[in-house]
Amino acid sequence: MGFYSEKIFPFLCDRSMKMKIFNAYRAEVLKTSRGRILEIGFGTGVNLRYYPTSIKKITVIEPNPGMTAYARENSKRAPIEVERIAGVAENIPISHDSFDTVVSTLTLCSVKDPAQAASEIFRVLKPGGRFLFFEHGLADKPSIQAWQHRLNAFNKVVADGCNINRDMRGLLESAGFRFESFENFYLPKGPKTHGFMYKGIAVKP
Repeated sequence: MGFYSEKIFPFLCDRSMKMKIFNAYRAEVLKTSRGRILEIGFGTGVNLRYYPTSIKKITVIEPNPGMTAYARENSKRAPIEVERIAGVAENIPISHDSFDTVVSTLTLCSVKDPAQAASEIFRVLKPGGRFLFFEHGLADKPSIQAWQHRLNAFNKVVADGCNINRDMRGLLESAGFRFESFENFYLPKGPKTHGFMYKGIAVKP
């Protein structure tokens, strides 16, 4: 992990993830959080303000140490205890069937092995546990998909590993999830190559 990933990108990430366009979606996704919660890709902690007031503690994983200072500052403003554990989404150091809820917002686009990450999320959820997600990925139109594939290599460089052409629904279905709710849509602003969203609740049967 180099200077850009640890020093520059966390600042850019903190600014971009606080954009108003994301706020309502975060609140909608997180409002059904319950029980023991794991958030993967905690980043700078921008989700904290959107958890229900009934949530008092969450466990988080964030492999980029550059995010820590921002996350700690955001944690000070939230009435939620944050338990940080070392690890990555592809290898979660937690036993099987441990969490009632796993949360991921704009994270699966950046993990190195998304299929393995989805498998790990499935593994650590209890039977009947729910995966709450808000992600961007492969669009529904071939013309936009073509541009996503063309731009993806460049985007990975400037956005610290972020992929814009991953089929998020397919990843979750392949891991064994079933959907309690699922929605695709384009963000009202910004390029369609980067703004095709996947939002919903996936359940471990």
